[in-house]
Amino acid sequence: MTCIKAATIGTQRLELLPVRVEYAEEMARVLGDPALHSYIGGAPETVEQLRSRYERWCAGSPDPTVTWLNWVIRLRSDGHLTGTVQATIAPEDDGVVAEAAWVVGAPWQRRGIATETAGALVDWLAAQPVHEITAHIHPDHAASAAVAAAAGLTPTDRWQDGERRWRRRIQRRPGRLPPRIP
Repeated sequence: MTCIKAATIGTQRLELLPVRVEYAEEMARVLGDPALHSYIGGAPETVEQLRSRYERWCAGSPDPTVTWLNWVIRLRSDGHLTGTVQATIAPEDDGVVAEAAWVVGAPWQRRGIATETAGALVDWLAAQPVHEITAHIHPDHAASAAVAAAAGLTPTDRWQDGERRWRRRIQRRPGRLPPRIP
């Protein structure tokens, strides 16, 4: 398995910063709206629960064939954290697949942050040695489906846990690996 590490990813308005345990307190407020869990299930986590989760994420997957990449989304204009984005890299069938997911806190929704974030993540992943990028989206979550479509993913006929699988295959010229991004 190729070792891929989370790097800071920048856009015009945003920075995607690799998750650190220190972000848990601010992220507990960002992700504290129970409505965020309407489609993904669960409930908001406490600061302590997020610290524990971030510690696990920073330690990495216990499966050596799987890589966890996790970022917080920071708005450049005011420095506030606004959400999270992640990718799980794993071998699948004929290559390496990156499964992406994103959540933007309620106060920052409807500003294009999720679209900008997902687009930046997908572009970054496309430059890594992966052949496919996927996301699983609840069929009633029109906003998340629009974000996936804007990032170049298309819906498939595959389902997992009640969510439709979206995907984008990465086309490469034969014999050429993508450039590595530090």
